[in-house]
Amino acid sequence: MSDVTAYEAEPADSAWHRRMPYGERLSAQPLIDSPFVPFEGDLTMAPLEPMLVPEKPRGGEQDAAECFHCTQGAANAFWRDDQWQVGNPPSFGLPFIAGLAPIRHVRLDEMDVDLLAGFGEVVQRLAGAIQGLDGVARTHFSRWGDGSAHFHMHFLARPLGMMQGRGAMLAFWDDVLPPTEPDLIAANRRQVAQAMASGGGQALV
Repeated sequence: MSDVTAYEAEPADSAWHRRMPYGERLSAQPLIDSPFVPFEGDLTMAPLEPMLVPEKPRGGEQDAAECFHCTQGAANAFWRDDQWQVGNPPSFGLPFIAGLAPIRHVRLDEMDVDLLAGFGEVVQRLAGAIQGLDGVARTHFSRWGDGSAHFHMHFLARPLGMMQGRGAMLAFWDDVLPPTEPDLIAANRRQVAQAMASGGGQALV
């Protein structure tokens, strides 16, 4: 008998799942009509795919040695303290993007009291540091959790005056805006790192 798990082998089953119109194309009109969604004209949704279980494990869920945050987080970090580190991708279209993750390989539900106690303060400081950048109006942050079993949050700088960037669509705009110049990314990275370090921890750039 094989002990290899057959992922996505059976339909997910619940009262909610049983009412879904699998295989159908749902109307995109509610998106087009929303003032927060930057799409217009004909927008076609992909057919709703079957929802299958068991889901494939997320990165690092079975082996921390395969976790991106554990293996590459330190190399991408520009600020760190004893519990948390902040890094960012090398390229993006918004004025700034950052990622916050604990140094230890834990999920949200696995965090101990000490780690949770400092979480709110670090989020507040990082959001404020990004919002302090020139040309930034707001700091949006989100936690999706589907790519990695190591807790992480994304922080996105909403440009000043960009009303089209309000809400969840800001992440879509980042994909299509012209890439921010490397020199500006580096300068903003240093400013955010120094602002974070002013409240504790160490700026790494």
